[in-house]
Amino acid sequence: MHFKMIVVFVEDDKTNAVMQAARQAGATGATVINNARGEGLTRSKTFFGLTLETQRDVILFLVEEHLSRHILEEIGRAGEFDEKPGTGIAFQLDVEDAVGISHQAKKITDEMEQLL
Repeated sequence: MHFKMIVVFVEDDKTNAVMQAARQAGATGATVINNARGEGLTRSKTFFGLTLETQRDVILFLVEEHLSRHILEEIGRAGEFDEKPGTGIAFQLDVEDAVGISHQAKKITDEMEQLL
């Protein structure tokens, strides 16, 4: 079984919507890292030396490669990444190997067999 890592940087108010969309598309779990900071095309505005920016979360999904593109597209839709600039970004990376995922691998295998 081959996996992809989907990495999502998203505004914290969209985290739950992104996670729900990913689960409905086939993701079996996620890791959320809170309080990330980023900067896009335009620099963050400051007010008396304090940066005015929204809080971001980083969400990591380890997904089966055949499901990864669909999950990525659903994440983008839920996060409105293409509709609104600065709302977030998501991308996928190849995963060479992983351990500690035997329960997820079993669930994914069962689901893939039902599809075939």
